Parts: sequence; structure tokens; C-alpha cells
Amino acid sequence: MIKENEIVKIGKLIKPHGIKGEISFAFSNDIFDRTDCPYLICKIDGIFVPFFLDEYRFKCSETALVKFKNIDKESMAQQLSGSEVYFPLKYFRENEQETAFSWDFFIGFTIIECGSGRMIGDIEAIDDKTINSLFLVNDGDNDHIIPATEDFIEEIDAEKKIIYMNLPDGLLECDY
Repeated sequence: MIKENEIVKIGKLIKPHGIKGEISFAFSNDIFDRTDCPYLICKIDGIFVPFFLDEYRFKCSETALVKFKNIDKESMAQQLSGSEVYFPLKYFRENEQETAFSWDFFIGFTIIECGSGRMIGDIEAIDDKTINSLFLVNDGDNDHIIPATEDFIEEIDAEKKIIYMNLPDGLLECDY
């Protein structure tokens, strides 16, 4: 049985494409293209189910057309429409040294400040519209904007979905 702490969300299945079971996949991370993982995981009725990839092709930088094994009709693909898609963390850990991840991979991770051990909050989104990418973090009461830079990151625990950061003094005093 696949557990939620063993996976990370990378996108959503949108709608069937054609009549042979192909389906549009809107992704926030193209990790599935950069590793040898043979499957993606979909959340179906609250259960995480692996679907083995037959083939896929990119439509643009954020959308792919995916064909899963044994999904060979439009009606079968239609049943998967709207399903969230996850990637197994074990493939992330196995390829950690070789694989560069986009910042979007870290959406849902918790940031903890190294010096104080204080939980800063959860990454809700990434702002990459400027030269420097930013983590948009919420602690339940306040929103924070934290530079998504390796200079501040001390450690990443992908299994627990935690990023340990050493943040400059005063950075969190400006709430948004």
C-alpha cells in the first residue's frame, strides 16, 4: 500500500485526448521525464494507485499527453480525469545526486529555521516570475516570502518533506 509520506504531488490529469486512452497531464514538475521510474501514482477514491507509463509526449512546458498501460479507451481515460498525480519519493532519493528538481517540487514542504528550530510554515506556492524564485510560505496566520536559494538551504529531508534553512536576521519581520 502506498502511503502519503512516500510520494510528492507533481500534477493533475485533465481530460482524455483522442480515443485510444491518452490523457492530458498538467504537471508542476517534469521529474517523471528525468528518472527511470516506470509509473506515476494517481489518487483514486482516496487510495494511491500506481499506473505504469506506456508512453508520453510533451505538448508544452507544463502539459504532456500520457498513455498508461491497460488504459486503451477514451472512456477509461475519462475515469482518470481530475485525478491528482504523484511521484514516488524513493526514486527522488535514488537519483538525488543526478537529478535537478524545479522549485515546484518543494510545494507542500515545511520550512524550519536551523538556528532556532522554529517552524516557519508550509510552502504553498513558488513565485518564479522574477530572476530570483521565491517560496510563498504560510504559517497559519501570516504569509512570508522567502528567497528560494541554495545559499539559505542547509538540509532537505525529502521523506519528511522538510527544508531546513538558515535565514538572515530580519527576513521574516516583513509579513505579506
